Amino acid sequence: MIDVKQAVSSAGEFVKNLYDINKLDNLMLEEVAVSDDERYWFVTYGFSNIRLQLKPTESHPLDILETLKIYQPVRTYKVIKVDAETGQARSMKIRET
Repeated sequence: MIDVKQAVSSAGEFVKNLYDINKLDNLMLEEVAVSDDERYWFVTYGFSNIRLQLKPTESHPLDILETLKIYQPVRTYKVIKVDAETGQARSMKIRET
Protein backbone atom coordinates (compact mmCIF):
# COMPACT_ATOMS: atom_id res chain seq x y z
CA MET A 1 0.00 0.00 0.00
CA ILE A 2 1.27 3.46 -0.88
CA ASP A 3 1.57 5.97 1.96
CA VAL A 4 -0.26 9.27 2.31
CA LYS A 5 2.57 11.33 0.78
CA GLN A 6 2.58 9.16 -2.33
CA ALA A 7 -1.21 9.41 -2.64
CA VAL A 8 -1.10 13.20 -2.35
CA SER A 9 1.70 13.43 -4.89
CA SER A 10 -0.14 11.21 -7.37
CA ALA A 11 -3.37 13.18 -6.97
CA GLY A 12 -1.52 16.49 -7.33
CA GLU A 13 0.12 15.38 -10.57
CA PHE A 14 -3.27 14.22 -11.84
CA VAL A 15 -4.79 17.67 -11.21
CA LYS A 16 -1.82 19.48 -12.74
CA ASN A 17 -2.02 17.32 -15.88
CA LEU A 18 -5.73 18.03 -16.35
CA TYR A 19 -5.66 21.78 -15.76
CA ASP A 20 -3.40 24.59 -16.84
CA ILE A 21 -1.61 25.12 -13.52
CA ASN A 22 -1.02 28.80 -14.39
CA LYS A 23 -4.78 29.37 -14.42
CA LEU A 24 -5.43 27.83 -11.00
CA ASP A 25 -5.33 30.29 -8.14
CA ASN A 26 -4.44 29.08 -4.67
CA LEU A 27 -4.17 25.36 -5.44
CA MET A 28 -4.07 23.71 -2.02
CA LEU A 29 -4.33 20.29 -0.48
CA GLU A 30 -7.52 20.30 1.59
CA GLU A 31 -8.21 16.75 2.84
CA VAL A 32 -6.88 13.21 2.67
CA ALA A 33 -8.70 10.03 3.73
CA VAL A 34 -8.27 6.34 3.13
CA SER A 35 -11.31 4.16 2.39
CA ASP A 36 -12.53 1.78 5.09
CA ASP A 37 -11.27 -1.21 3.10
CA GLU A 38 -7.93 0.61 2.48
CA ARG A 39 -8.21 0.11 -1.29
CA TYR A 40 -8.32 3.83 -2.14
CA TRP A 41 -7.07 7.19 -0.98
CA PHE A 42 -9.41 10.16 -1.41
CA VAL A 43 -7.41 13.34 -1.85
CA THR A 44 -9.19 16.70 -1.99
CA TYR A 45 -7.58 19.69 -3.68
CA GLY A 46 -9.11 23.16 -3.70
CA PHE A 47 -8.51 26.13 -5.98
CA SER A 48 -10.09 29.44 -6.89
CA ASN A 49 -11.75 29.32 -10.28
CA ILE A 50 -11.92 33.04 -11.00
CA ARG A 51 -8.83 35.12 -11.55
CA LEU A 52 -9.41 38.74 -10.61
CA GLN A 53 -7.86 41.17 -13.07
CA LEU A 54 -9.75 44.30 -12.19
CA LYS A 55 -8.49 47.86 -12.60
CA PRO A 56 -9.70 50.94 -10.75
CA THR A 57 -11.94 53.16 -12.82
CA GLU A 58 -10.69 56.59 -13.74
CA SER A 59 -13.72 58.22 -12.16
CA HIS A 60 -12.71 57.32 -8.63
CA PRO A 61 -10.03 54.90 -7.36
CA LEU A 62 -12.31 53.61 -4.57
CA ASP A 63 -14.89 52.35 -7.10
CA ILE A 64 -12.82 49.18 -7.23
CA LEU A 65 -14.05 48.31 -3.73
CA GLU A 66 -17.63 48.03 -4.97
CA THR A 67 -16.51 45.93 -7.92
CA LEU A 68 -14.57 43.55 -5.67
CA LYS A 69 -17.68 42.92 -3.59
CA ILE A 70 -19.42 41.61 -6.71
CA TYR A 71 -16.57 39.52 -8.17
CA GLN A 72 -15.37 37.37 -5.29
CA PRO A 73 -13.45 34.26 -6.33
CA VAL A 74 -15.32 31.00 -5.83
CA ARG A 75 -13.48 28.07 -4.28
CA THR A 76 -13.77 24.74 -6.12
CA TYR A 77 -12.94 21.39 -4.55
CA LYS A 78 -11.99 18.21 -6.42
CA VAL A 79 -11.71 14.75 -4.86
CA ILE A 80 -9.21 12.49 -6.57
CA LYS A 81 -9.59 8.75 -5.96
CA VAL A 82 -6.17 7.08 -5.90
CA ASP A 83 -5.61 3.31 -6.00
CA ALA A 84 -3.79 2.44 -2.75
CA GLU A 85 -1.84 -0.42 -4.36
CA THR A 86 -0.64 1.17 -7.60
CA GLY A 87 -0.78 4.88 -6.74
CA GLN A 88 -2.69 5.56 -9.95
CA ALA A 89 -5.43 8.20 -9.94
CA ARG A 90 -8.72 6.54 -10.86
CA SER A 91 -11.26 9.35 -10.87
CA MET A 92 -11.97 12.96 -10.02
CA LYS A 93 -15.25 14.29 -8.65
CA ILE A 94 -16.56 17.64 -7.53
CA ARG A 95 -16.77 17.89 -3.76
CA GLU A 96 -19.91 19.70 -2.69
CA THR A 97 -19.55 21.98 0.31
